[in-house]
Amino acid sequence: MEAKQIKRISKYLSLILRHRPEKINLKLDKNGWASVDSLLEKSSNFGIDFNKGALDFIIENNNKKRFSYNYNQTKIRANQGHSIDIELGYAPVEPPETLFHGTAKHFLTDIKAKGLQKMNRHHVHLSAGRDTATNVGSRHGSVTVLTVRSKEMYDAGYEFFISPNGVWLTDNVPVEYFD
Repeated sequence: MEAKQIKRISKYLSLILRHRPEKINLKLDKNGWASVDSLLEKSSNFGIDFNKGALDFIIENNNKKRFSYNYNQTKIRANQGHSIDIELGYAPVEPPETLFHGTAKHFLTDIKAKGLQKMNRHHVHLSAGRDTATNVGSRHGSVTVLTVRSKEMYDAGYEFFISPNGVWLTDNVPVEYFD
């Protein structure tokens, strides 16, 4: 399968598994899992044809590791970034001293006034490395990277979670925790 096709399917999976499963009449369970067979069948019914091999390739090779299978590969879900109501079931964990958030410079005025808000997603996404945060933020224009004193937040009672692909999640980041 060529790179262009893989990218198209990956974007499609992000849409369906994170935001709009109803677009193809796909049912997700309360934790965001969908039947692989159902996903393949319903996608095909709506003119998007791919197979389990393509899913295997995307899960294994996607640089952001956006998707996971369950233990026996009968179900698939997005690891984070949902705008639909699901419960990922991640346990709270203690974060490192600092985490990073990449964003476009034109969002800074709002962020400096309100902190980082989850907006229409379940969580604010943070990165363990500055390079990853830079890459994430560059999708929206001229990038800036915020340093978050995450351990200090945790000690103050804020919860942090980590998804299987290494993205740190929290409900919000108040302004006072920026360096």
